[in-house]
Amino acid sequence: MRISGFYAGWVWCWDPDGCRLSRYGAGPRDIRSTETRTSGVTVYGQPFFLEDKTGDLQNLEFVDIHERMKLTYRCTHKDSTGTTYMIYDTTSGSMISHMNPLFALTFGENNTLGTIALSLYRDVPMNDYLAKSSLLGSSRDRKFVASDNQEYRWRWRQTNDQEWTCTNSRNYLVAYYSLKLPVEPEHRGSSGCMLTIDEPFQYLAPELLASLMIMCHIAAYRL
Repeated sequence: MRISGFYAGWVWCWDPDGCRLSRYGAGPRDIRSTETRTSGVTVYGQPFFLEDKTGDLQNLEFVDIHERMKLTYRCTHKDSTGTTYMIYDTTSGSMISHMNPLFALTFGENNTLGTIALSLYRDVPMNDYLAKSSLLGSSRDRKFVASDNQEYRWRWRQTNDQEWTCTNSRNYLVAYYSLKLPVEPEHRGSSGCMLTIDEPFQYLAPELLASLMIMCHIAAYRL
């Protein structure tokens, strides 16, 4: 059963078949094609390589190098009380895809952690959404429960080539974020940074990006 609603210009939906919760939109778009399918799901046989095209925190664009997915992270409000960013699935390139955010991240005054909007009526404090893995542990080691009700963990610099690493409760590598290496040449239209998501977890891409952006904020401001 699909449950959806409309309120104050925003659309929300909960789709149990896709095990996802989408804020203000129809959720991550279907990027399936005619490649090999297993139980009705297309299998490409390779991760999603989401290249950070801009490197501009005010307007980040993560585009799969094979054009299967595009996510946008955009600053929509900023003043002395805080800053709000929205995450959009802009894979289709349509105008409406740039108007229907999936998540809203609001940071507080002086760059403190604020809230993440997971649904129309559910704003969760970031410290609760991304809780430290252990009470006395590093602030750059945090866990969150995604819309599939599974636990995922982000950790900082677990390997030399991964700035951030995300694993599940079985310690399976789900996603990682890598920076441009100093020895790599500059490429026009690319920051050289990459968010890589293992193919079976493509449905979590917006959530992985949202949680990653919070982790990057924590590291940047030493929270």
